[in-house]
Amino acid sequence: MDTGVLEFDDLAAPRLTEVQRQILDYTEGRRVDLDVDRMLDEAVALAGADDLGDPGVTGRMLAYVAAIEADEGLTQLSRGTLRARVVRLLRNRLSLTALIKRYPEIEEIEIEKPFIVVGMPRSGTTHLVNLLAADTRRRALPYWESQEPLPLPGRGPDVFGVDPRYSASKAEHDAMMMSTPHVAAMHDRFPEAIEEEVEILDLDFAAYVLEWHARVPGWRDFYLQLDQTVHYAHMKKVLQALTFLRGPRTWVLKSPQHCEQLGPLMATFPDATVAFTHRDPVAVIQSAITMMAYADRLRRKTVDPEWLADYWADRVHRLLSACVRDRELVAPDRSVDVSFHNLNGHELDVIEQLYAKGGVDLTAPARTALRAYLDANPRGKHGSVRYDLQGQFGVSPDELRSRFDFYFDRFDVRPEIASKN
Repeated sequence: MDTGVLEFDDLAAPRLTEVQRQILDYTEGRRVDLDVDRMLDEAVALAGADDLGDPGVTGRMLAYVAAIEADEGLTQLSRGTLRARVVRLLRNRLSLTALIKRYPEIEEIEIEKPFIVVGMPRSGTTHLVNLLAADTRRRALPYWESQEPLPLPGRGPDVFGVDPRYSASKAEHDAMMMSTPHVAAMHDRFPEAIEEEVEILDLDFAAYVLEWHARVPGWRDFYLQLDQTVHYAHMKKVLQALTFLRGPRTWVLKSPQHCEQLGPLMATFPDATVAFTHRDPVAVIQSAITMMAYADRLRRKTVDPEWLADYWADRVHRLLSACVRDRELVAPDRSVDVSFHNLNGHELDVIEQLYAKGGVDLTAPARTALRAYLDANPRGKHGSVRYDLQGQFGVSPDELRSRFDFYFDRFDVRPEIASKN
């Protein structure tokens, strides 16, 4: 266990490791082709199917790819990663449509009384959803499955019973730990970790997640104009298929995107019980953009900390404004508000409140499983990061925080970072 403190002094002008330099030298020599027809042909060949379902997905896919193409600062490594993502999304969508054609009863499966965690990145959502998933009576979405929710035809478990999708995710994680090893201290996406359903929302080419991978303000604007009720209904269809494949039908879900989509979320899951996590937006922004700036040493030709600070301060403001506006759409008897400063060390109290609101019995075996998870996953398990918003990004914490008075006025949130004198 690495419990050291990480401090980055090269975010704007990265000092690449030898491994990082070799990766970029190898990948930058050839421009990655993002031709939509070729990507679709590849997906069709993999899926053995050619029906995308909703005809409108083609236009959204074109907007998605156009947004990537408009980002001229991406390295070829990043373009290759995004190309693979588009092919993967298309292939899984094709496989989903084929599966439902074969088993139409999938769309009759009930997704019963899910627990849904809603909150900003870096506000305790990952910790809370992984804790909830420790109660194995509920279905959750591990990272390996979020990337490939539908198995490829004819590719079952190996002779040891290991799903090839898991093996591919494990290889990807091992490669990431070689190339950007400090990511684990900020957000370790190991294969078994419970992931956001925003990944399966993206199968409809209608989610906000692309914003984390590239500089795509055009996609943000396109996404915000969509009727998300339709796309959340498609996400539910994916959950129904996953339930059909390996159950159970009672889920635990989470995504920051839900902050600005509470209407569609509750229209899709009207019997959900929701845990809202709340944290100082300055700490959220500082943590998120530090993680992205570190990753950008391989993803981008140059790193621009000021752009990251400006964009994500605005993006978090939009998300939280919508959350404050629509919070009352989730009834008090079906929701809890969880302050970040009250979460660590009091997780079981939060779980008890959530289970009570959801009408779920917190059994002795479930309590034991939750305690075992907490004991095995203390905060800072992979080390901690020493952040410097003002020094590295040129942003005064106090000035940034003043933009979020509306949020502090609405919820029990404590300032965590002060400006330097």
